Amino acid sequence: MADANKQLSRGNDLCSTFRQYLPNLSDLRFTRARSQDAIAYAETFEHKRDPPWLFELTKVWQQLYEEPYKGITTDGTLRSNLFHAKDSEVEIDKVVKSINTALALLDEKQKIKLRYPIQAQEWRAWSNPEMLLRNYGLRLETLSESASSALLDVLKASLSEKGFKKAQAAMQINDFLGQLMDLRGVMNSRSYNFLLFGTPSNANGWGWSLYGHHLCLNVFFKGSQIVIAPTFTGAEPNLVDSGPLAGTEILQHEGNLGLQLMQSLPGDQRTQAETYKLLHDPAMLQTGDLRSDRWNKDDQRHLCGAFRDNRVVPYEGVRVSLMSTQQQDIVLAIAEEFLLYLPDKAREIRKATIREHFDETYFSWIGAFHDNDAFYYRIQSPIIIFEFDHHSGVFLTNKEPARFHIHTIARMPNGGDYGNAIRNHNEQL
Repeated sequence: MADANKQLSRGNDLCSTFRQYLPNLSDLRFTRARSQDAIAYAETFEHKRDPPWLFELTKVWQQLYEEPYKGITTDGTLRSNLFHAKDSEVEIDKVVKSINTALALLDEKQKIKLRYPIQAQEWRAWSNPEMLLRNYGLRLETLSESASSALLDVLKASLSEKGFKKAQAAMQINDFLGQLMDLRGVMNSRSYNFLLFGTPSNANGWGWSLYGHHLCLNVFFKGSQIVIAPTFTGAEPNLVDSGPLAGTEILQHEGNLGLQLMQSLPGDQRTQAETYKLLHDPAMLQTGDLRSDRWNKDDQRHLCGAFRDNRVVPYEGVRVSLMSTQQQDIVLAIAEEFLLYLPDKAREIRKATIREHFDETYFSWIGAFHDNDAFYYRIQSPIIIFEFDHHSGVFLTNKEPARFHIHTIARMPNGGDYGNAIRNHNEQL
């Protein structure tokens, strides 16, 4: 425990260095956006096409969005019979009550904008950048305080207690970034869109999606079963160092556990896990094809972010079944953090299933692995993908990846995302 606390303290010290990278807020980028809301900010992005690298990527995202949903695979072929109905003891009555309470606070136009068919393509419309690329559902910041709070209560009813606190922390840190950049019209604790799919029911399939800067959640229910995937959780910086929420931090445990696992591997396994030595390695595929390149300026190293629902991601690294019992326990501790949004019983069931697939679960690493280094890692099996990536600055000015800007992604490959594998045939995406 002492070592774990020491590692956490050291990580927080590294994260607190972000202030040396604060930008010049008199730059046009900030002065132009200071008076804008999310809609005006997105319109300016479309008109100015700035930054150009992100504009180009959004056009590729549109192409990917238009593809029929299949699921992430290792070789283009879906594996079947991986996901099965299991009673997760979800308190579905409480969840249904919470969404019905929220609906009662909306007018008819708002309800129409909020609701989509269960099989709607808009499940896949989520994205992480701060600009509102697809204004689907209802934007929390545009609603009354009571209606916005009621929709957040749906998150509280759906997620585990720790998972809800994690989502809250992501929103609060986004608000902190908005304060640092003086852009709270664009980034705040309510700058998120909420969508409702299907008819809330104690027995039949339905769900909701929430997306915005550094927090994207997709939640599907079928009776007492729950699927929460894909998820995207990030932060820049990942630590609030001033104000009433000082000390709020996120994603530190995921990073510390990954580093602990990599450092614990014997030399031969560590070499096998290390797919690239440099975070922006010349050996990475970088042809300019944003559909297939191994690195781009927005995603950087992670492969399974927004609109990558059908990506082919071959296994890389070292097989978890070859690790020691203690190292396998670290893998499950990482799974605990990535699956924290799931209610407790559902999370335990999921981790047990992950353990069952250790003989085809792989751990891979990019970058150095000393205590102060930035890095990327991925854990991948037929039923899960967890990605952790330290990024260079988007709003902060660090040109190299740093410990205070983090992206994490959790996926269920082979058609498991969005609960698609357990849906009735007529409800599938």
